[in-house]
Amino acid sequence: MVPEHLSLDHIKTALAALAIACLANLLPPAAQAQTANGWRLCNETSFVLEAATGRPEGSTGVIVEGWTRLRPGECRSAVSAPLREGIHYVMARSSTAHHGGQRNWGGEIPLCIDTTGSFAVENPPSCSAMGLEERKFRAVKIENRNNWTTRLTETEPYGTKRSESAGLQRLLKDAGVANTSIDGYVGRRTRGAIAAFLKANNLSSDTADATLIDILEEVASNRSREVGMTICNRTPHKMWTAIGRRRGNGWESRGWWSLDSDACARTIDESLIPTAHYVYAELETEEGTRHLLDAEHIFCIARSKFAVVGREGCEVRAYKEADFLITKSPVDGRLIYEFFDRDFNEEPTEVY
Repeated sequence: MVPEHLSLDHIKTALAALAIACLANLLPPAAQAQTANGWRLCNETSFVLEAATGRPEGSTGVIVEGWTRLRPGECRSAVSAPLREGIHYVMARSSTAHHGGQRNWGGEIPLCIDTTGSFAVENPPSCSAMGLEERKFRAVKIENRNNWTTRLTETEPYGTKRSESAGLQRLLKDAGVANTSIDGYVGRRTRGAIAAFLKANNLSSDTADATLIDILEEVASNRSREVGMTICNRTPHKMWTAIGRRRGNGWESRGWWSLDSDACARTIDESLIPTAHYVYAELETEEGTRHLLDAEHIFCIARSKFAVVGREGCEVRAYKEADFLITKSPVDGRLIYEFFDRDFNEEPTEVY
C-alpha cells in the first residue's frame, strides 16, 4: 500500500533533488569496477550507507573525511589515486531512513567524525574539544597505489548483485509500501509492489533501480519522522536520558542519549505500540547530578551505553535499579516527551 502522505508533487521534488546526484552514478556496479581509480568502497549490504575514511598524512597524522553515500550494490571511489601504501581506516553508518536504529560498520580504531554533515579534518587528540564525535574505524592495509577495493558486508552474503535487490526490498518495507522478505531475490511479490508504487505515483515503469532506491529512501525518511519517540531537554543544563518500554512479552530499557539544553533526540524510530512508555534522565550541573522527582517505575540502567532485557534482578545482573517516569500513551505511533527543570530535585544527589 502506498503511504497516504506521498503525493505526486513530493515525488517530483524528490526526483529534481536527486537528478544531479544520479548523473554521477549512471554506470552499473560492474562498469564502475572497471573505471574506478583509487580506493573504492563497495556496499554489499541491504542498507543505504554513508562511509567515512581515514588516510595517513605526514609521519603520524590521519586525515578523516566523510561522507561517501553508497546505495546497496554500489561501488564508489572514496579516496583518489595515487594512494599511499599502508594502513587506512573506514567506518560506515546506515541511512536514518532505515527502521530499527542506525547500524554501524567499523572496527577498533578510534577516530573523530562530524555526524551532522560533510567534513574533512586532521584527526585531533580530543574529538569533543573540536565539536566532533568519536567512532571506531576498521583498519585497512592498502598495498596498491592505483586501485584498492574494500567491501562492506552484513551477515547475509548478498554480494554486489543481490545486495541491490535486497536494498530495494528493505526500502519498500521501511517506506511502508510492502512488507517484503529481504533475501535479495526479486520475485513476483516484490516486482508487483514496485509496479504498484510506480503506477500510483505516476512514475515510469522503466525507472532505474538506482533512482527507485533514492526515491524510496526519501519516502522512508519522511515516514520515519512521523513515528517513534522523541525526548527533548527543556532545561538549562546538559542531560542524559534513557527509555523503558514493553517489547513482546517482556520489558526493555536502553540508554544513554546525551542532550544539550533545548536539544531533542529521537530514541525510537519505529511506530510505538499504544501503551505507556517510560523515561529516565539525569541533569549535569556545576554542583553535581540532579535526579528525577516523582519517578517510581523501576528499570535497569548501567554506567555506559546499555540495552537491558527485563526489569527484575538488576543488581544481581550487575546493573543498577533506577526509577523511571511513566508517559502518556503514544498517538498514531508517535510520542514526544519534554523534560523541564521542575522535573528534577533542586539539590544534587549521589552520582551513580
